[in-house]
Amino acid sequence: MSRSNSLAFALRFVSPYRGRVAGALLALVFTAGITLSLGQGLRLMVDQGFVTGSPELLNQSVGLFLIMVVALAIGTYARFYLVSWIGERVVADIRKQVFDHVIDLHPGFFETNRGLEIQSRLTADTTVLQSVIGSSLSIALRNGLMLIGGIVLLVITNPKLTSIVMLAVPLIVAPIIFFGRRVRRLSRLSQDRVADVGSYVGEVLGQIKTVQAYNHQTQDRARFSTVVEQAFEVSRSRIRQRAWLTSVVIVLVLGAIGMMVWVGGMDVLAGRISLGELAAFLFYSLIVGLAAGALSEVIGELQRAAGAGARILELLRTEQEIAPPATGLAQLPDKLVEGIAFEEVRFAYPTRPDATVIQELSLHIRIGETLALVGPSGAGKSTLFDLLLRFFDVSGGRITIEGLDIRRLDPAQLRACFALVSQNPALFYGSVGDNIRYGRPEASSAAIEAAARAAHADEFIADMPNGYDTQLGDAGLGLSGGQKQRLAIARALLTDAPILLLDEATSALDARSEYLIQQAMPRLTQGRTTIVIAHRLATVKNADRIAVIDKGRLVAVGTHEELVACNGLYARLAELQFGAATV
Repeated sequence: MSRSNSLAFALRFVSPYRGRVAGALLALVFTAGITLSLGQGLRLMVDQGFVTGSPELLNQSVGLFLIMVVALAIGTYARFYLVSWIGERVVADIRKQVFDHVIDLHPGFFETNRGLEIQSRLTADTTVLQSVIGSSLSIALRNGLMLIGGIVLLVITNPKLTSIVMLAVPLIVAPIIFFGRRVRRLSRLSQDRVADVGSYVGEVLGQIKTVQAYNHQTQDRARFSTVVEQAFEVSRSRIRQRAWLTSVVIVLVLGAIGMMVWVGGMDVLAGRISLGELAAFLFYSLIVGLAAGALSEVIGELQRAAGAGARILELLRTEQEIAPPATGLAQLPDKLVEGIAFEEVRFAYPTRPDATVIQELSLHIRIGETLALVGPSGAGKSTLFDLLLRFFDVSGGRITIEGLDIRRLDPAQLRACFALVSQNPALFYGSVGDNIRYGRPEASSAAIEAAARAAHADEFIADMPNGYDTQLGDAGLGLSGGQKQRLAIARALLTDAPILLLDEATSALDARSEYLIQQAMPRLTQGRTTIVIAHRLATVKNADRIAVIDKGRLVAVGTHEELVACNGLYARLAELQFGAATV
């Protein structure tokens, strides 16, 4: 990201707070002016107080000096508060906008971008921006003003001595440009390595049971050490460049000041200038030198922020591939009557375009029926759910609901038609009740409990310490697989969507729980269109129709009895699960 892009990116978030920015700039100019004025106060103290030997003049000059110090303290408070507030506010806005954007991105984006790396951008990179906007940028502006004002006052105080200081300016600017480019490149690389560290920690800790079950700690320690050392090496290179930059600037600036003190001292001894004038000039020289040194350090922080801003801007510029159409937006009716249709659907995942997952599949699903999808693993059954929910768009053909191509619908309206229970149910940190009402945040406690009873989850919830208010760990930590799936089924029932999608929804249930769910299934599916993916045929034996999928193709549709009689693949699956005598 270029400097102009970095500036535009920052201004976009800073501009809503123009009033506070103006106040911060005013306080910054005020404090810079007071600081520069201290040099004149110092000159008066020396020339009118010490040199003249007058106590009254000394008292006046010291009193004026103290007033300026108090004014400087007040201005510094205002500047620090306003600038820090702006930094925190802007970073909060950036985090919200990035999260709001990322959470709507299509699932295909997360196939090629690690979620934990995105998390690092939301935390580590925005923290860098907060530090720069809330501190470093203020320091840069303040020292920039001090540098310019100091040089002007140097010229006014003594042009001859100023020329000595100015000789060092080109020598100072050159290393800033040279090292600054290197620091910027290394800062971006350093942020990438820090993101790798965060991603790896999150990945390992998120799967800690698997790590420990396979005694993989030694390998993970070694790998983590490698990732950390890589991050350290990049940071070390960046720090070395910044250290060289700071050191070179200090040598050049203080060397020029040393020369100036020598020449000025000779002029004082010769009577060409007063001691107070030399003291003021020395004060301004120190201000110029310190400002230049501070700027050289801050430039490194600004370069680092440019790298962080580039990474965040990449996320914000990621286009949403699954979005409402720009023109011709369609609306679904309040009640579905025509059903769902797959028409010559073809699909390949964007990351594997040469591997066609669904091939020329056509299937009509009637409203109110229970349709089961069966077939070998990898046949494409779950992919059909992804396409129905429009997590991906079809490569060919089309999917319709009520005769409307789902690509003409708002994805939010489309997905409101479905309640999904996945094979690996997703639970979130929060209470049991919060997880059940996930699809209907406004649901009452009575409705939550009714859904839990229908999913046969109420019995184990009642045994929990705080019932429906019991807090779950991350991803439902502490619950069995069957308990998680019953909570997911309760969530889907409470959502009360017209179409129920069950992806191996009973796979983790024990025999008793599965039996209870099967007994309740007619009531659960009543008034709903239900599409069930199942490997265990016992769970779908009584479905209205069963569709057999193999290698992305629809090979047969019918009832259990019809398929056993006429479809070899289904008959083999049934024989394996039920035995030849019970088929």
